[in-house]
Amino acid sequence: STMFLVGLSGGIASGKSTVVAVLRELGCAVIDADVIARQVVQPHSKAHQQILQYFGTEILLENGEINREALGSIIFSQPEKRRLLNSITHPQILKEMLKQVLKYFVLGYRYVILDIPLLFETRGLTRFMKYTVLVYCDPPTQLARLMKRSGLGVAEAEARISSQLPLEEKRRWATHVIDNSGDWESTRRQVLQLHTRLEDSLDFLWARLVVGTAVAGLGGLVFLLIRHFIS
Repeated sequence: STMFLVGLSGGIASGKSTVVAVLRELGCAVIDADVIARQVVQPHSKAHQQILQYFGTEILLENGEINREALGSIIFSQPEKRRLLNSITHPQILKEMLKQVLKYFVLGYRYVILDIPLLFETRGLTRFMKYTVLVYCDPPTQLARLMKRSGLGVAEAEARISSQLPLEEKRRWATHVIDNSGDWESTRRQVLQLHTRLEDSLDFLWARLVVGTAVAGLGGLVFLLIRHFIS
């Protein structure tokens, strides 16, 4: 096996969802950390119970699910609360991501894309990626898109953007950059070129899992990987 991991990220309103849609259209294996983040906090889950314990029932919707907007407004202005929430959810998210990585590994995929919005902010997972991809757009375009999409004023939109690392800084860390400042066709061409380069790559990171699978079995391997990631 020559499967490897590719980390995909961007910034708010940079157009990452557009890139992911093209990758899925190409048949790529994409693991969406945002989707998993919603799944692990569903009612009756361990993370759901812990969040209620620390943040209270006022963040609940009528159906018992967590009101993401209400919780987001709390952690947006209080970094210590954001760190607390991350300490609750991140281990659960990592466990589920690892399960999905192993699924694609067994199915024989050449590479797996991990769609992680704050990949470059946290930096912890980048060391496991063979390549990192940034979906970039220039600052004026990013601001205009966010204002149009969310109906925010200039000051509010700028505050949301400034809460993340600047795209120009992330650009220096990424091994590949997709510039989404232009039209859809331009972005699509760049994604196709990236896909071709990844498919043709001879690099690999996870071939050693073959030995681990044979010796320990998939169940034992999942346990070892989870412990390695969250230790």
